[in-house]
Amino acid sequence: MIGVSLRFKTAVALVLLGLLTLLAGIGQKTIWAPSPTFTASAPSDAAAAPLTVIDQKLRTLHGGTVKIKIEGDGAFMLAAGRPDDVDAWVGQSAHNTVTGVSEDEKSLQLEHADGEATVPNPAGSDLWVSTENASGALEYSWTPPADGEWSLLLASDGTKPAPSSISMTFPNDTATPWAVPLMVLGGLLILAGIALAILSARKKDGEGDGQGSGFAQRARAKSEARSSSKLQMVSGGAAVAAVTAVVVAVTGGAASAATTPAPAPATGSPAAEAPASPVLLDAQFRRILEQVSSAVDAGDGAKDAAKLAERVGGTELEVRTQNYKIRSQVGTYEARMPVRSTKLLTTVVTSERSWPRSVLAVTQGDGNVVPQLLTLVQPSPRENYKLTETTPLQPGTTFPAINRSGTQTLAAADKSGLLYSGEEALAGLADRLANPESSFKDKLLEGASSPYIADTLSYQAEVVKSGENGTFSFTHKVVPESTVVFRTADGGALVLGRINFGFDGTPKASGDKLTIGDDAAALAGGKETTTGMVLNFAESMAVYVPPAGSTDPMKLVAATRGLVGASFK
Repeated sequence: MIGVSLRFKTAVALVLLGLLTLLAGIGQKTIWAPSPTFTASAPSDAAAAPLTVIDQKLRTLHGGTVKIKIEGDGAFMLAAGRPDDVDAWVGQSAHNTVTGVSEDEKSLQLEHADGEATVPNPAGSDLWVSTENASGALEYSWTPPADGEWSLLLASDGTKPAPSSISMTFPNDTATPWAVPLMVLGGLLILAGIALAILSARKKDGEGDGQGSGFAQRARAKSEARSSSKLQMVSGGAAVAAVTAVVVAVTGGAASAATTPAPAPATGSPAAEAPASPVLLDAQFRRILEQVSSAVDAGDGAKDAAKLAERVGGTELEVRTQNYKIRSQVGTYEARMPVRSTKLLTTVVTSERSWPRSVLAVTQGDGNVVPQLLTLVQPSPRENYKLTETTPLQPGTTFPAINRSGTQTLAAADKSGLLYSGEEALAGLADRLANPESSFKDKLLEGASSPYIADTLSYQAEVVKSGENGTFSFTHKVVPESTVVFRTADGGALVLGRINFGFDGTPKASGDKLTIGDDAAALAGGKETTTGMVLNFAESMAVYVPPAGSTDPMKLVAATRGLVGASFK
């Protein structure tokens, strides 16, 4: 009787324990389930700085989309850029960096760096692939504009502190690894308790039949022994199953936690070097090109070089400035070819992350008789790209294939994999233009419909032949700092640069006069001289160089010149 009572109490205890365990498992999936997100805020006592950087690693801290809320006084901006671009723009300025989240996931971790108290306004920088402008408050969903890593830069106008009220909402880890094991264990315990209760009830019924004969007693004793054995087997089985479920759950968690991640490759090893990203995305390039085109249109329309300054520099600024001056006095003088952004044929973007950075665009819009090669250069992180050269493609010339997802730029003296280095190619072209019998005569060719070299040599010969009163000489000298070299898809290179074309004339005898054209006279201040004259032209050139081992000659791809100076001796 005592054994039956004990077994019944044990059964009740198993059922109750099973119910509690089952409810604990269900609770982990319902009322105790983790929140799908958590929000961390920047500390209120952070040091003031004109810039705040939000580190790229926070975007992927927990997977999914990160939402950012910023509050500040007045207008401010939030810009997205490559981490190295953001760091380069920040430079030595004072700034805060949001680097991570505290262990309790309530606070953002900030690091402060001292430096320049004020900076130029970062708004409008070509480094940013996108910019969000706000006044007072901003809610921003942080999604990458393209593959790779992206950081954020927060600023007011560079003179005021960046907004300090920042909160970030991250996707939370909602995994409940113990929920299912607890529900399974609870169910097994309930089943074991019910089974034990049924056996106890049967036993009690059997005892109510009386003692009976000795034979019956012995039979009943054997039956009890068998029932007890079965109960032990059922209870033991339930216990084993429950223990097994717990072991499986714990082992699974341990295995997950104990899995050793693959070691990160050592810094500097090939595996550690991420593939270089192009310095501009297509959207950035188009935005920059539109701004360049607008600036050139404004300058050309007003014949005012001051309107070019923001987006035009180098050779192109010099040539267009002089073109405006000449056209203000000589109505028939030809204008420079317009710069169009509406018909972009192709782009060439370097993947070299250092400065200066050079990119190319081939466009052909209204007023472009042939496609035009535009060279844009960004001298430093805080400067924007400027148009430095416009060079029409030679008629009948095919522009070489270049990887649009980013290509290598080479130093002018680098000859690796090339028939000639960039400086050798331009030096050869300069010699070819100055000397009809140049050693590069057969090494650098132009097609039958590409007449620049032939026309230049013919012009020079004609001047010498017809100049009865003067002695004339011509020079073509490379401007080394203008040379830019892009690797082409076939392993060759496209070399661009400026050559200074000098035209020197001296009277043969005392009293002889030399006469210059109206265009040169507009710059020289007169048409005739008895002492001599000097004309200077800027030649913008592009040459294709075959890869090393090729038997093909170099080819002139694009060429033009503009008068930039005229004076009397």
